Amino acid sequence: MNPVRLDSFDVFVSIVRCGGFRAAALERGVSSSALSQTINALEEALGIRLLNRTTRSVSPTEAGQRLLQRLAPALSDIRLAIAEVDELRDSPSGTLRINAPGPAIDHILCPLVFHFMDAYPDVKIEIISDAAVIDIVEQGFDAGVRFGNQLAQDMIALPLGPALRYSIVASPEYIKSWGEPQTPHELGGHDCIKRRFPGGALVTWRFTEGNEDIEVTPMGRLTVSSAHNELQAALAGRGIAHIFDDYAKPYVQSGRLVELLCNWSPILPHWFLYYPNRRLPSAAMRAFLDFMQSYNWKATN
Repeated sequence: MNPVRLDSFDVFVSIVRCGGFRAAALERGVSSSALSQTINALEEALGIRLLNRTTRSVSPTEAGQRLLQRLAPALSDIRLAIAEVDELRDSPSGTLRINAPGPAIDHILCPLVFHFMDAYPDVKIEIISDAAVIDIVEQGFDAGVRFGNQLAQDMIALPLGPALRYSIVASPEYIKSWGEPQTPHELGGHDCIKRRFPGGALVTWRFTEGNEDIEVTPMGRLTVSSAHNELQAALAGRGIAHIFDDYAKPYVQSGRLVELLCNWSPILPHWFLYYPNRRLPSAAMRAFLDFMQSYNWKATN
């Protein structure tokens, strides 16, 4: 058997995990052709085909699947060994990959990460916006951000940022045409902007006043998939929006949006940053966790 470069195995795992050469190339910051050459050389050295390639998909062969089952824990051990060596450095280094929903990135994670990068110039950060619930270990992330009820039991979770609040908002032009609802029960007669989760379910609107809890399924002509688009539609007078207060606040203050049903908006739990409890965090990850726990969130609001 010809000599094999160890980094070729990491490339092979990335391609299978990402589902193709193009996605793996984007993740690694190289060209698809470079990864193709690496896999060709690896298959030639091993004398066996590892990947089934079509124009639409890439999947491991039986040999590739067996190799993958052995490689995943081995590469994890190698990364752990590198992390342990990194502890001897004066300053942590390496790359942190974090998966989080857009709203958490916009208002919580980005301000935190920007200050962390100033404090730790040798650490690289990759933030991927994704609202779907994923396996962060399988997808190669060091940490993720979600609500507490979306976390697996084998994760360590830490509160991230202040408590959250939804705002119900509409433009003055919309209110002039449609009127202003006084209770959540009246929303059925309004054009509400609906939002759909990545899994396909529509976002329901929940309200609380005193001991009364109400859940409303919004009705309206427009459905979007992101908070940014929902905000954009509200500003254009296309209906009533249900968005995080951090998105709405500047436009409410400027008068471009009007907050509705203020007494009914519930306070929600924090976001949580989570990571596997069975994996020893790297020096960079531990530095990030310490920085996060000492961060002054009030100074950013």
